[in-house]
Amino acid sequence: MTDVRKVRKAVFPVAGLGTRFLPATKAVPKEMLTVVDKPVIQYVVDEALEAGIEHLVFVTGRGKAVIEDYFDIQTELEQTLRERNKKAELTLLEGILPAAGTTSFTRQQAPLGLGHAVWCARDIVGDEPFAVLLPDMIMKGEKGCLKGMVDLYQQSGGNVIAVEECAPDLAHKYGIVGVGDAIGEGFKITQMVEKPAAGTAPSNFFINGRYILQPEIFKILETQERGAGNEIQLTDGMLKLLESQQFAGYHFRGETYDCGAKDGFILANVAFALARGDIRGTVEGPLKALVAGL
Repeated sequence: MTDVRKVRKAVFPVAGLGTRFLPATKAVPKEMLTVVDKPVIQYVVDEALEAGIEHLVFVTGRGKAVIEDYFDIQTELEQTLRERNKKAELTLLEGILPAAGTTSFTRQQAPLGLGHAVWCARDIVGDEPFAVLLPDMIMKGEKGCLKGMVDLYQQSGGNVIAVEECAPDLAHKYGIVGVGDAIGEGFKITQMVEKPAAGTAPSNFFINGRYILQPEIFKILETQERGAGNEIQLTDGMLKLLESQQFAGYHFRGETYDCGAKDGFILANVAFALARGDIRGTVEGPLKALVAGL
């Protein structure tokens, strides 16, 4: 096993406006939309905690205070639950409450891209490796995606990006990586191409929204010029870092749902509902009837 520094902190860029879900996101942050009975951000935080993350860093924006409130004690609600002897509900709330001092919130004052959002967390992260989890993407698999990445990182060191396979004719829609020598449940990354022209992709492995990065990325992002969409792109920063540090790709073999898109959000609700023993029996039949009636 490679001697590497532990990944203790995870960054969650939650400053996005969620315009694809208007009018719902006019008043409710997209990260707080629920998949079954938990907000999307809770699934992502649970994944981080399963992987051994000790400190949660949220990069927020205006209108996102409800996320901070969600990860805090709600005194009036808990008092009411105690008075009504709602023990199960109290236990549920206690289970999602982070320990005191293990969450931090910082602002991204302007929407300057994912790379800029990550850079905004630099002083909280400090000089140590860290994870980045895109809050729109929730994963479902036998092992958590970030947990698998941490396992690979302990073997490879350097930087780790989670990747999945797509149909080769769809590679032009994603950020694609080049495949090198095998390492554990992944491989060395030889290159990264953002939405390659059709027929030119180096592989069909696409980046799915999970990263473990070394702190040197912050210096790169600090002076990086704007790229696609006139924004500071994280991929551009990683390409620069690839010149001096190793990147490995962790091959995630599960399902990923993009809850920043309506179809992904609906599919996530169906998939997670069917995985729940307490409600599958009441939704499976009606879902089948709906599909049969199309």
